[in-house]
Amino acid sequence: MCTLTLAWQVFKDAPVAVAANRDEALERDSLPPDVYREEPLVIAPRDAEAGGTWIGYNEHGVFAGITNRWLEADLAGERSRGLLVADVLAATSAREAAEVVESATSEAEYDGFNLVVADADDAYCYAWDGELTRTTFEPGVHVVVNVAIDDDAEIPPVRTEAARAQAENARTVRRELAVETDAAGEPIETVDDWLERASEVLGDHEYGVCIHEDGFGTRSSSLIALGSGGDGDAPPARYSFADGPPCRTEYEPAARSLEAEVSREVDGEGHI
Repeated sequence: MCTLTLAWQVFKDAPVAVAANRDEALERDSLPPDVYREEPLVIAPRDAEAGGTWIGYNEHGVFAGITNRWLEADLAGERSRGLLVADVLAATSAREAAEVVESATSEAEYDGFNLVVADADDAYCYAWDGELTRTTFEPGVHVVVNVAIDDDAEIPPVRTEAARAQAENARTVRRELAVETDAAGEPIETVDDWLERASEVLGDHEYGVCIHEDGFGTRSSSLIALGSGGDGDAPPARYSFADGPPCRTEYEPAARSLEAEVSREVDGEGHI
C-alpha cells in the first residue's frame, strides 16, 4: 500500500477511520477481506504470495496498515512486511503493538516500511529503515506515503523527482481531507461523509494517488471505520473494499465482518 489516510479521534462514533490505496505489482495475487485469523478475530485481505496482509483490524479495535518506504539503503528483507502486519493484529491494543513491532524488528530484518497502528486510545506510525522510530499522532487527519508521514518527508537520493511529487501529493490529500468543525469543535460531517469524500480523492487522478504504470499500479482500496470496542467485544466496524483501482472500481462491503462472525457465534451457526 502506498497511500494511507487516517482520521483519528475526529468522529466520536468511529475514532479510527481509514481510507487507503494499495499500490503493487499487477501480477501479484491477493484475496479480498475475510476472516484472516480467528484468535483473536482479524478481518483483513491476504497476500496470496507471502501470506501476510497490508491492512486490517481485529476484535479489540486495533487497526494496522503498512506502506513501503523508499530508501537508499539496501535492506535484507528477510521476512515479509505483511507478516509483521499480521503479528501486530494479534495485539490487544495499539500500545501492546509497540512491543510486537520492537520484538519483530530485533529478530528479523525487513524492507523499509511505515506502519500505522491505531485504536480508540492511541495512534502511532512506526518507521523502519534498519532502525525503528515512532511518531505519536495527535487527534486529526494524517496521511502516510512511501516518503512522508504527514509533513515530515524524507526524500531519498534515488527517485528524487518522484519522491518530491509524492510528498506534495500527500500534503494536498491531507489538506483536502481535513475535517471542518462547528463552534463547539464538533465535525460538521459524519464519518460516512468523510469516507465518501476520501474515496473520491483516492480515485481522482488530480491528487496523484491512484497509480497506473506499466506492470504496477493501484490494485485495491480500503475504507474502514472502527468504533471504540474493547475487552474482547467486537467494536462497531465497517469495511468497504474496491478490488481494483478506485477510479473505476466500486467499493463493496467486505464479505465478512466482525459483526457477522459474532452473530454466527451467538446464533450457534459457527464459532470464533
